[in-house]
Amino acid sequence: MTEGFSTVAQVRAALAEVADPADAIVLQRFFKTGPGEYGEGDVFIGVRVPATRSIAKRCVALSLTDIDVLLDSPVHEERLTALIILNARFAAVSKPQAFDDTARAALVRFYLAAVRRGRVNNWDLIDVSAENIIGPWLLDKPRDLLFELAAADSLWERRVALLSSFTFIKAGEADTTFELCERLFDDRRDLIQKALGWMLREVGKRVDEKLLIGFLDRHATEMGRTALSYAVERLDPALRAHYRAQ
Repeated sequence: MTEGFSTVAQVRAALAEVADPADAIVLQRFFKTGPGEYGEGDVFIGVRVPATRSIAKRCVALSLTDIDVLLDSPVHEERLTALIILNARFAAVSKPQAFDDTARAALVRFYLAAVRRGRVNNWDLIDVSAENIIGPWLLDKPRDLLFELAAADSLWERRVALLSSFTFIKAGEADTTFELCERLFDDRRDLIQKALGWMLREVGKRVDEKLLIGFLDRHATEMGRTALSYAVERLDPALRAHYRAQ
């Protein structure tokens, strides 16, 4: 049986064991960690995502206090590990046979606290967690939280709002995504533009292409070029050309 990890020190040792300094250099560049870039100051040790996931699966005994310590780490892979563990915790208390809404609420508060103190602070960290925690939590609840996040000064909170709506898209709902996109049209940060266009594209793919086309007919001229380009990727070539020409 594979031994589990129950302390922060054990998790850090496991990550260090599979870290590759050459990969760290590549990841630092890929995630834009240079001066003035969106990931400025983030630290990578060179652990690839599959290895991180493998380690996270062995952390079922890690306490929330220790997960919080990992979330406060300057090391990107430690924060990613913490979020993957948190996803698993939320999924476990969301299963019908073990459903615990009090525990789910506590995990949502825990996650939001990390987001708001700037520890879920790169696109991959958000993309791996928002739709697995905030999205499922709000699936049968009012969506006010997402509009609060969408209005935040933090780029990362705004991306959390958009990516959380992926859960609703997968459930066949488009209205919340459309409203979030309308509120964020003027946000020309690249990571918001890409997320906005991605979510719209997914509406067309997973919900109804006619809904996407109707939305684009109303709003294409208001959208940034990056968001529009992402949104129309799966449309018929003639339609793509039509919208991109606006």
